[in-house]
Amino acid sequence: MTARRFIVLVVALLLSAQVIRNAAVGAFAASRPAVAAELWGGHPAVEISLGLASIGKAARARSPIDRHIFALVDDAAAKSPLSPEPFLVRGVEMQNAGNRIAAVRAFGAAQWRDPRSLSAAYFLADHYFRTGNSVRGLQETALLARLAPGGTAAVAPFLAASGRAPSNWPQLRALFRSEEGVEDATLMALAQDPANLDALLALADKSHRSPDSPWLGAVLAKLVDAGDYVRARALWSSIGGGTTQDLVFDTGFSRPVPPGPFNWSLSSSSIGLAERQPGGRLHAIFYGNVDGVLASQLVMLTPGSYRMKLQMAGTPVHPEVFHWSVRCAASGEPLATVGLDDAASRGWTFAVPANCSAQWLELSGASADISQQAEVTISALRVTRARSNA
Repeated sequence: MTARRFIVLVVALLLSAQVIRNAAVGAFAASRPAVAAELWGGHPAVEISLGLASIGKAARARSPIDRHIFALVDDAAAKSPLSPEPFLVRGVEMQNAGNRIAAVRAFGAAQWRDPRSLSAAYFLADHYFRTGNSVRGLQETALLARLAPGGTAAVAPFLAASGRAPSNWPQLRALFRSEEGVEDATLMALAQDPANLDALLALADKSHRSPDSPWLGAVLAKLVDAGDYVRARALWSSIGGGTTQDLVFDTGFSRPVPPGPFNWSLSSSSIGLAERQPGGRLHAIFYGNVDGVLASQLVMLTPGSYRMKLQMAGTPVHPEVFHWSVRCAASGEPLATVGLDDAASRGWTFAVPANCSAQWLELSGASADISQQAEVTISALRVTRARSNA
């Protein structure tokens, strides 16, 4: 073998060993940094992984981060200047030290090296919102929405928080137009607090202000839970279109829109089934196993006496299987109850006291000793004020 051929062979073997070493480091650096460190402790990928693992361990233990960890990551940054991770670590270090300017520069450097870095976008969005720069914060949040799996849900709390300030509404509206799905998620996040009602009405565009908009049902439920029945009813009427002169909405069981709670909420569960049928009828099936409500509506009857009349088709297996009740919205106990057959044959008169601003009107099923399915159809329902001699 000539000297030239020998040198070529040695170089080839060395290159092969280096390739194998690089491959091994690449395989273990992220998942098993300690193993990678034994193969090549000075490799930048190993130093980054060891540094991040140590930082994560310290964070979980809520203990200070050892200075040599930052030195290790700085060394990795010098060896691999295009890696974003060292700059993310540097940004966190500067944040902890209270140096916001250096922190945002480091996060920006990480994002420049990897424009798809979720961590960089998150830290930058958090920084801008904390420092009052909502425009830049929203821009980074939009980037998060595009990059993160399920990103719209992840960024919704950020956007909802910024949506509480009217000064941010123009930027949010622009973001909604450019990022599909972000508006729905943000409106739902805002709807979890009834104090955000003004922001909801200001931010929801025409296509998101309809009776079937998910946020509408959510905020109505929150308003009702808070006892704010007047605002809930006003919102329901303005968006749901549920204006009516009747004391009870949709007594003809023909208007599935607008939604509850000021329209009928009908059961489809282990309790039974209630459904509208043509001809102004309510068809109810009670399975007989579990007591519960089959149809309900939140009404706002002023203090006084009222009378219900209706027609019924079908014969329950027991007279008390189906019954109507009325109760104050803030109470679990009914003000009055009547069997469905009595309400159909004689009518039902009940009274609403002065301290009861809203009421639940409910059709329920009650199980017997031997469970048996029962079925009934209700029509011609009317609720009117009772005359003094009724």
